[in-house]
Amino acid sequence: MKKKNKKVNAAILIIGNEILSGRTQDKNIAFISNWLNSNCGINVEEVRIIPDVEKKIVENTKTLSKKFSYVFTTGGIGPTHDDITAQSIAKAFKTKYGFHPEAYKILENYYGKKKFNDGRKKMAKMPIKAKLIYNPSSAAPGFMIKNVLSLPGVPSILNSMIENCKRYLVKGLKVHSKTLNIFTVESNISQKLGMIQKKFKKSVDIGSYPFFRLGKIGVSIVLRSTSKSKIKKVYLEIFNFIRLKKIKILKI
Repeated sequence: MKKKNKKVNAAILIIGNEILSGRTQDKNIAFISNWLNSNCGINVEEVRIIPDVEKKIVENTKTLSKKFSYVFTTGGIGPTHDDITAQSIAKAFKTKYGFHPEAYKILENYYGKKKFNDGRKKMAKMPIKAKLIYNPSSAAPGFMIKNVLSLPGVPSILNSMIENCKRYLVKGLKVHSKTLNIFTVESNISQKLGMIQKKFKKSVDIGSYPFFRLGKIGVSIVLRSTSKSKIKKVYLEIFNFIRLKKIKILKI
């Protein structure tokens, strides 16, 4: 992994008609987001889901690559006719698309020359100057060009490949979190939380999320920051406010 940088962010671009139709449920967003924050200190700030349409892939790749430190794409790099992610990304960056020599060799060795058919050869086609993301599960590599990392959509394969992305990433500061669960309604604490958020807006993000548990309505107050000490300071301020209001705290 490259040298640590203070502010490093990312976007995830999910590509696939099967996701939009509801036929397939996405499992990659949470996995990638958690892995990036826990292992690399990179915060995912935007997620988009788009169809297997070249124009959409090109437009979104160009937009997100300018806006974020990294873009992770999933889906559309397999052997079928609708797997058009690689050629679309090549078009987005106006770079040559074709057989990547190393990827071709990896796949030919994996399948053997007799079984290395046209569909399998297609998985070796990508921006030819791309860096490879090696695949320990099924050989077909992902790739990185500029700040875009393209991975397969199958969760088990993506999960096995993710560690091989690390070498290409600049590490950022890990975002820590702390949660306080209380039995109340959001409107009962919203004004005070807003005041505390305004006070610490540059250092700590405060989120409130309602839940229903044990037959009661409650709120999870979640604090997120790159500084553990600042989280602790905000947590104590909210905790004291909750106690003064005599709101029951749920211990988990």
